[in-house]
Amino acid sequence: MTEPRWLDAAQQRDWRAFVDGSVRLTEIMDRDLKSRHGLSVSEYEILVRLSEAPQRQLRMAELAENASQSRSRLSHTCSRLESKGLVKRDSCPNDKRGVYAQLTDQGFTALERAARDHVETVRTYFIDVIEPQDLEAVGRAFAMVLKRLGPTT
Repeated sequence: MTEPRWLDAAQQRDWRAFVDGSVRLTEIMDRDLKSRHGLSVSEYEILVRLSEAPQRQLRMAELAENASQSRSRLSHTCSRLESKGLVKRDSCPNDKRGVYAQLTDQGFTALERAARDHVETVRTYFIDVIEPQDLEAVGRAFAMVLKRLGPTT
């Protein structure tokens, strides 16, 4: 049995800052979106991904990958969004096993309203407190983390 590769003090400090900061930032974003717009962070992310897609629609499998959610979790989240009238799901015309999620006009309007407040939260607690070169480093670092992690399942 090999000895674990323990983190040194600086690595431990930085790792804990990342974990604590990301958890707290996600909690703040979730609280703000829910209180102001009735949306969770995961619901908001689905609306964003659909708004960026051609015809504002994606196959559920592709949406799960893009929104970093399992297919099961995505299905539950889309059900909530459907009940709010923000998303609709339809069968793929050329593949009966496939299902599309599509952003409704009501969903797009809700996203536009929520995005105005959400971007201020992101700026206040993330963008504006990080030097531009450090922000670039964070982006590069997490691109490598995502590459190592591979696709979501």
